[in-house]
Amino acid sequence: MRIKNIINQVSYYRKKYGLKKTIKKILSKIYYKIFRKEELAKTQSENDKYQIWIQNNEPNVQELEQQKNTKFKINPKFSIVVPMYNTPVNFFEELVNCLKEQTYSNWELCLADGSPKENEELKNIINSDKRIKYKFLNENKGISGNTNEALKLVTGDFILLVDHDDLLPVFCLYEIAKTINENPKVEFIYTDEDKIAGTKDKRCDPHFKPDFALDTLRSNNYITHLSIFKKELMDKLGGFRDKYNGAQDFDIIIRATENTKNIIHIPKVLYHWRVHPNSTAMVADAKPYAYEAGIKVIEDHLERQNLKAKVTHGGDIPGVYEVEYEVKGNPKVSIIIPNKDSIKLLRNCINSILKLSTYQNYEIVVVENNSTDPKTFDYYETIKKLKNVRVVEYKEKGFNYSKIINFGVKQCKDSEYVVQLNSDTELLTNNWLEKFIGFAQRNDVGAVGARLYYEDGSIQHAGIGIAICDLAANLLTNTPKGFHAYFGRECLTQDLSAVTGACLFSRRSIYEEVGYMDEEKFAVAFNDVDFCLKIRQAGYLIVYNPYVEFIHYESKTRGYEDTPEKKERFERESNNFRTKWRKVLDAGDPYSNINFDKNTAQYNIRTDKIQK
Repeated sequence: MRIKNIINQVSYYRKKYGLKKTIKKILSKIYYKIFRKEELAKTQSENDKYQIWIQNNEPNVQELEQQKNTKFKINPKFSIVVPMYNTPVNFFEELVNCLKEQTYSNWELCLADGSPKENEELKNIINSDKRIKYKFLNENKGISGNTNEALKLVTGDFILLVDHDDLLPVFCLYEIAKTINENPKVEFIYTDEDKIAGTKDKRCDPHFKPDFALDTLRSNNYITHLSIFKKELMDKLGGFRDKYNGAQDFDIIIRATENTKNIIHIPKVLYHWRVHPNSTAMVADAKPYAYEAGIKVIEDHLERQNLKAKVTHGGDIPGVYEVEYEVKGNPKVSIIIPNKDSIKLLRNCINSILKLSTYQNYEIVVVENNSTDPKTFDYYETIKKLKNVRVVEYKEKGFNYSKIINFGVKQCKDSEYVVQLNSDTELLTNNWLEKFIGFAQRNDVGAVGARLYYEDGSIQHAGIGIAICDLAANLLTNTPKGFHAYFGRECLTQDLSAVTGACLFSRRSIYEEVGYMDEEKFAVAFNDVDFCLKIRQAGYLIVYNPYVEFIHYESKTRGYEDTPEKKERFERESNNFRTKWRKVLDAGDPYSNINFDKNTAQYNIRTDKIQK
């Protein structure tokens, strides 16, 4: 069956992308298996840590017994909905047993079987518990149709969508009931998950997810398992739709998020996705047709939201999508580049913009900051002759990045959008302004950032996380070129807490609304993070767009603490950040997960017992 899947994949990709791209994909997979020992070793190390996490953070026998004796004020009935088709008996028996062993017992199992004929071996298992409801369909109505038939059997308050070959830990329903009691208005819940290989004791590859993030979901169905719907919400959605078969779960999840704001993420592993030769848990692209259906899901979702956009596959990870929003009108963009000497870097930056940019209604505004080299001013005279480049002089002595940027923004009153851009960057993406404007034109977006690389191609910036070492840090720094980070986070369009000021795109009105960058508390460090948090505090999203790419010629060893004066200033601004955003830092990063080590920005699994 594994060989059949591989043949199907090769056939599909050859038909869709041609022979050349198919061969390239095959070779890249072979290369990964043979040469990427470092990445494989890291994966193994994280799985080893995960075993420790399981021991320290999942309930022991005594805690499970306490769960059984817990009396909730609200006792929801859970309907576990499972479509069946040629279900393996051993898998089904394990699923039923894990439900019987639940520490919360108010459940029913709703089964609709579209198999060619009834399996007599399943009957004893089905008849072993009166909470199991079974309907043989006499036909295969497809994954959506079979699931809808199972939904007709539901009498519970909340519906759990479960695959016929997967498992729930015995404390799953208890944790969901606990969450409902803590959040009585909740209508949609999702959880973290992992994979099981062979037996349920062989657990690996945990997916610790962020809290609800709209742009992340439009980029990838990160929610998947376990998804829980209030019965009234499912009734409103009208069940599953055949035209999205293969991505039917993505469709119903994204429609659920359109119809309720009462969404809760439980950061606990409450679903075990079984790895076997036919599952996408083993082979991400085992069912390539599903990813074509995924594009249709996002396209139709955006149409319902009155958003015009093009949706395409987002690189070499199946199930990752890029959404490019249509630019409305021809708004002017000011690209603000602070500069003190360093003409070689500045020239490279400006030349890359002039050479590659396909959007034409922009200007480059160089903010001159106390340069002393005569060659700098000679270069200024040269670029001033260009119709879309100007130089403005910031005369105040000393270096205060926030003041310089604020000064630059105030020089651009006829522009609707501004870009903060470091002079030591080099543009790689020709339609970067179109990609940025598309996001920034949405009323719910406050700022957009890019993916930045070091000169060797490794990642310098893939967004910023907060509450890392009780401060903030660039995510996934030093991830090698060609390697995928945790669940491909480096290449997912995401809502995040912050993005770097080295390349930050925003509406100019946003600066006015949030009070510009903080010149007093953050002259050099954390001004971009503070600015982004102010934007989020005002109710806007911060979007990381990995499809806008720059090289950032910042030294990997560059630091802020190379003189006593700089050390003192960095410590002061660090303390200012902690004090100003204490409650936010204590709450944790909503786009991270409590199960990650807070001392790194690499999505490493923590191993200590988490105090909640």
